[in-house]
Amino acid sequence: MAALILVAWTALLTYLLAFYQPNWRTPWPYLLALGQMHLYTGLFITAHDAMHGVVSANKRLNNFIGTLTAGLFAFNWFPGMLAKHHAHHRHVATEHDPDFHDGHHTSFLLWFARFAWNYVTWVQVALMALTYNVLKLFFPQANVIAFWMVPAVLATLQLFYFGTYLPHRGEHQPDNPHKSRSQFRHHVWAFLSCYFFGYHYEHHDQPYLPWWRLWQAKS
Repeated sequence: MAALILVAWTALLTYLLAFYQPNWRTPWPYLLALGQMHLYTGLFITAHDAMHGVVSANKRLNNFIGTLTAGLFAFNWFPGMLAKHHAHHRHVATEHDPDFHDGHHTSFLLWFARFAWNYVTWVQVALMALTYNVLKLFFPQANVIAFWMVPAVLATLQLFYFGTYLPHRGEHQPDNPHKSRSQFRHHVWAFLSCYFFGYHYEHHDQPYLPWWRLWQAKS
């Protein structure tokens, strides 16, 4: 599954940058940008699965794929994300949870700003800026923005909204050990929205399941 996402992301991005001539008056470039956004999300979900060691039984291969897919998604650094993600699982919905709000600023925008502050680094920003300036030397600038930059930003919002904000916002029952909630059972929407991570309680309860088996845990 990791290889499928990597090949699809690379192939579609190559086509969109090097060969596609968008007609912005038609819906096709916008739909293709959404498709690339979905594949960006898949890159991050693959890196996430690698954090749980479920991409490959070979630890070196698992961590290599995690590092590669995280890096392709806006130059995220896998080792740094690994420590923070496991802190999220150990200390979910507490002051020690790097994904959680501070208990007061619970609006989407303020929570997202805190989330970004915890994860985005100046090195990432510099590498993204450098890569953008290199890419536009070889490919049309509009294509670079629409199919490389914008999908990454939208995928970040998608991952935060469906994978952090919706599952963890608000109060949770005292008998909810994972302080998480799940969307209603709808496998097609669960896949399209965030690779089944709307089934978030199930992920916290069974973190050893890869994304493509997570739907099986939904009762």
